[in-house]
Amino acid sequence: MIVRTTAEITGTDRQIDSDTWTSKRIVLADDKVGFSYHETTVAAGTRTPLHYPDYIEAVWLIEGHGHLLDRDNEATYPLEPGTMYLLDKHERHTIIADTQLRMYCVFMPAVPPATD
Repeated sequence: MIVRTTAEITGTDRQIDSDTWTSKRIVLADDKVGFSYHETTVAAGTRTPLHYPDYIEAVWLIEGHGHLLDRDNEATYPLEPGTMYLLDKHERHTIIADTQLRMYCVFMPAVPPATD
């Protein structure tokens, strides 16, 4: 059994920070369960273009408001608490954060631990 808290991940190599987001990687490939599980916070007032050609990602938004731009299909979707989106075709997308967003994300296959 694995039990972790986001508090114990904060400030460790399981926390990855970018200019627009912070990812706390709760479960990673080295846990050997076939998926990874992350808490991601996106800063208010930012636009974050993303593309995961090697992963399927499911996202559950639990805090904040914004928009999801599907750059492959020129569609925009509102983001608010309770919204789920699934990048099942490796879509190129942009997260537009009107307010701070907090979401939980599952990746398959599992994301490896950060390397220096």
